[in-house]
Amino acid sequence: MHRPLIAALAFTAAACQAQDFPARAINLIVPNPPGGMNQIHAQPLGAVIEKLYKQPAPVLNKPGGTAAAGTAFVANQQPDGYNVLVTTPNIYLAVEKDKVYGIDSPYKLEQLAPLALLSADPLTITVQTEKPIKTLNELIAAAKSRNGEMSFSSSGPYSITHVPFAMFMESSGIKMRHVPTTGGGPAVIQLLGGHVDTTMQGLGAVAPHVKAGKLRVLALSSLKRSPSVPDAPTLKESGHDVEAYLWVGLFATAGTPEATLTKLRDVIRKSVADPAFQDAMRKADVVIDYRDAAQFKEFFDSDYKRLAGAVKKIGKI
Repeated sequence: MHRPLIAALAFTAAACQAQDFPARAINLIVPNPPGGMNQIHAQPLGAVIEKLYKQPAPVLNKPGGTAAAGTAFVANQQPDGYNVLVTTPNIYLAVEKDKVYGIDSPYKLEQLAPLALLSADPLTITVQTEKPIKTLNELIAAAKSRNGEMSFSSSGPYSITHVPFAMFMESSGIKMRHVPTTGGGPAVIQLLGGHVDTTMQGLGAVAPHVKAGKLRVLALSSLKRSPSVPDAPTLKESGHDVEAYLWVGLFATAGTPEATLTKLRDVIRKSVADPAFQDAMRKADVVIDYRDAAQFKEFFDSDYKRLAGAVKKIGKI
């Protein structure tokens, strides 16, 4: 068969695939255990996709390796648009961690195609309300007086809830014992149970417990304060040069035909605009910051550059 004919047939097949998309279930892959920010976004997004397109959109949790296992799963799938990664900055932090240890990552960033940014939540430094610490300066003073005895939980070594806290510790001149877990949900549970003194998590992950009076937000990692916790200062205004976000974005397997990617981005855009998804995010105290692929890539590159250096400073643990 002649090459031009083969190319024409391939183009026709890809066009038909895109036209019919979605023709079956779109799997939303969360590379963490249930309970964290990825889950908060994925669950209502899947429900809306099912409602609008009459196709299942199950949320599949594939935790492990600071989100590396689930990320590698999507990176190595057939490039057909039917497996969508719902992830955070851990997508590049895991790669930077592997560089520190001189090992090969189970995936390369080039294996994933950005689809859309859903939100960019500020990270929060949070404590139990029943503890006497009420301000960031009080936390710093307590940590200095106890000389490394206090502890903080994270969603894993070199994760987005570990690296910015390490930046804060360096800025404030304190040391705390790191208690890594397998995700944002387990890290918050560690704090609620009194097993650690503080944690740095996305506002959406701690908001229900703040509303319930169980947790107190001491500071935010964003440039601006949040209307959800207006009394909590930013780390910048508190004198610490730390800016970081627990953003949640969507990625497809690289190599997916452009026509299919266009249709998939359209599915996501319409689903994010649906009142049901918007309401779910409001209830979770998550501010939607939707950006399509090009704008998301620009945001991603800037964020990556800001935190990659911090991973190198942490070094081997």
